Amino acid sequence: MNITDVTELYHKPLLDLVYEAASVHRAHHDHHEMQLCTLLSIKTGGCAEDCKYCSQSIYNNADLEKETLLKTDEVLEQARKAKESGSTRFCMGAAWPKVLDGRAFDRVCDMVRGVSDMGLEACCTLGMLTEAQAVKLKEAGLSAYNHNLDTSEAFYDKIITTRTYQDRLDTLQNVAKAGISACCGGILGLGESEEDRISLLHTLSNLDPQPESVPINMLIPVEGTPLADQAPLDIFEWIRCIAVARILMPKAMVRLSAGRLSISKEAQALAFLAGANAIFTGEKLLTAPNPEEDFDRALLGELGLKPRTPYKKDVRQEAA
Repeated sequence: MNITDVTELYHKPLLDLVYEAASVHRAHHDHHEMQLCTLLSIKTGGCAEDCKYCSQSIYNNADLEKETLLKTDEVLEQARKAKESGSTRFCMGAAWPKVLDGRAFDRVCDMVRGVSDMGLEACCTLGMLTEAQAVKLKEAGLSAYNHNLDTSEAFYDKIITTRTYQDRLDTLQNVAKAGISACCGGILGLGESEEDRISLLHTLSNLDPQPESVPINMLIPVEGTPLADQAPLDIFEWIRCIAVARILMPKAMVRLSAGRLSISKEAQALAFLAGANAIFTGEKLLTAPNPEEDFDRALLGELGLKPRTPYKKDVRQEAA
């Protein structure tokens, strides 16, 4: 779709939009399934990027203690616990602007290898990386690489100035060349306009290939960051973005990510109806709070949803 078509889609009456998204979702996925994922910060704080929303940036004054890269056995123990709790994807995040070759990166590759050997889908978010580094991660068993665009290209420099939008697109291209699935979405509620949200969704849907996973984050205002006092986005705008993402990227896993703790279970149920079919479980997303396991299990049970198996290729997708 071109930007005009995406704009028209975005402006449909909300319930009509949700109905269309639900229909697309059921045509491509088992709508009774939910992918459970766990995200672990393997290296926290001290990041040289100036992202205005992030507690881990050295440019911000959040109350966060910097930590060194975790040991491989510590990470694998967390992965084992995540698997026992029902997660099928384990994502490891390091607060790095970009990947640097050396012992730390070699250790991350060992972590990826270990997670993959457990039968979990292994995912990483490590900042920018080269094609050669992407190939090395692929050889270690990496299933997916998370690298969000965050917002529209026009609004981007209001949020981040230490790397460009093109830098992010280049990393996504390196990931694609290595044969790794891209996990790529954005953050809503940064102070962006409706046009910025439309532009982000248009850009995501025109990536080649389209992302395998699309995380929809809601800003969590963090004390000590420039966006600490940012007013929350209207929840129907969040639903609208989820529905449009599902329609534009029918085969993708649309993942509810940061900010879910503050969203009612009724709104989350509407998001699932609109096509969201993956959530992060566990008490934390990197450094941000997240709904606890008991809440998620109760919610999925109430809605009649079941966990998705790892590495599943949906029959509907294969036939498409």
